[in-house]
Amino acid sequence: MQVSPENTPDTTASTKAAPRRITVLGAGAWGTAVAMALAGRHDVLLWGRNGDAMAAMAVSGENSYLPGFTLPPQLRIVADFDAAVAHASGEHGLLIAACPVAGLRPLLLQLKDKAITNLVWLCKGFEGGTGLLPHQIVQEVLGDNIPGGALSGPSFAQEVARGLPCALTIASHSAALRNAVVSALHGGTIRVYASEDLVGVEVGGAVKNVLAIATGVADGLGLGLNARAALITRGLAEITRLGTALGGQTETFMGLTGMGDLILTCTGDLSRNRRVGLGLAQGKALETIVAELGHVAEGVPCAKAVRELACSMGVDMPITNAVAGVLFDGDLPHLMVQQLLSRDPRDEAT
Repeated sequence: MQVSPENTPDTTASTKAAPRRITVLGAGAWGTAVAMALAGRHDVLLWGRNGDAMAAMAVSGENSYLPGFTLPPQLRIVADFDAAVAHASGEHGLLIAACPVAGLRPLLLQLKDKAITNLVWLCKGFEGGTGLLPHQIVQEVLGDNIPGGALSGPSFAQEVARGLPCALTIASHSAALRNAVVSALHGGTIRVYASEDLVGVEVGGAVKNVLAIATGVADGLGLGLNARAALITRGLAEITRLGTALGGQTETFMGLTGMGDLILTCTGDLSRNRRVGLGLAQGKALETIVAELGHVAEGVPCAKAVRELACSMGVDMPITNAVAGVLFDGDLPHLMVQQLLSRDPRDEAT
């Protein structure tokens, strides 16, 4: 049976599914939040590459990337990479890569000779230098023999860690992998949809971060809610243009990983990328903004990669180009806005 974007397989038994052995590779805010959300239902290990930090986390019961949140007692904290990967091997294992796009290839190289049954990645963006999407990096490093997929959607780590409701999409060409992830994750406060459109889901998750920077600039300049709505709407048009040019399905961009993630990232106060835009509007240097965040803001490297990719493909992305101009070419934020407003009129459907 073909699974269309955000069509859920039968989940009537998903909340009763047998516990799985799950390892989350990456102890940042999002990886930790996902591990916390799953620890009550499954045998979950959280691995991080900094052994001292993992030891401190095990003692304190708290992750410095998620201050104020107590880790569930069922969640096991480990620094042994081989043991962490072995835990998620076998038919009932699930390995979740929770690293930035820049860290995905190095992590996959560590996994290259390991026994992996199912692999899911959480990162959103294009790889710098190559312009590859995460699934293309996985294919290049690990080949086609390991069932894999992207878990994406509108979700802030802090809210997931608090146990607040969220809806996500698992995108994969493997029906077995989609069903396994839905079975494992769907339940409690997390709703999981399934999609075959891996390209569309990944493009939506990547480009929305760039557009959140643009929205943060507009908000920081006090341009009002009308301008914010226009940026989000026209930003969605840019995502759709690039996504369909790369082979994604138009319907995907109207769903959770397109419109949903875009709205959240552009309007939520917890959005790192929106905060980058706010900082730029205040005249702060990019290096200062990133240092103050203390986290990765994927929209920054993604803006450069998307501008280069869109240019090479002849895809018109004026908002993305304007953001990249501010980030990398020294353009002033208020001139970015003037540049967008001075564009010639056009049909809305284009």
